[in-house]
Amino acid sequence: MAVFAAVAFCADNTLGTWKLNAAKSKFPPGQSPITSLIATREAVGDAIKTTVKGERADKSKIDVTYTTKRDGKEVAVVGSGLPYDTVALTVVDDNTVTDVRTKKGTPYKATGKFVVSNGGKTGTLTVTGTGADGKPTSSVSVYDKQ
Repeated sequence: MAVFAAVAFCADNTLGTWKLNAAKSKFPPGQSPITSLIATREAVGDAIKTTVKGERADKSKIDVTYTTKRDGKEVAVVGSGLPYDTVALTVVDDNTVTDVRTKKGTPYKATGKFVVSNGGKTGTLTVTGTGADGKPTSSVSVYDKQ
């Protein structure tokens, strides 16, 4: 029973491969909408490796990777196509992670909250903050578990 409790306590339902459902998502004004995107989150030791690949309506590519612990400490985002270059991740519970995203040298700073629902089949990412232009920004992205 103690082993089961330990395993259940360490579950992270945000891990896996997630495909953007663009039709159910709302993108921030001023950015080319994302038309396709696959995000893969995998456990690597005591960290989470996130790989994001996709494309926007203007045909620009999204291709980034970062590996972060669950401790809220900032790490670099490697690649291009997203409006931020650092991220800090915090695990709230088995179905929820939050992050803080920043872009060095700009006013961009946003907070993301990814929540898994629908029996682990749906993930919703809500992002709010200040865009690189200094104006408020927000988005809601809906993902289907693959």
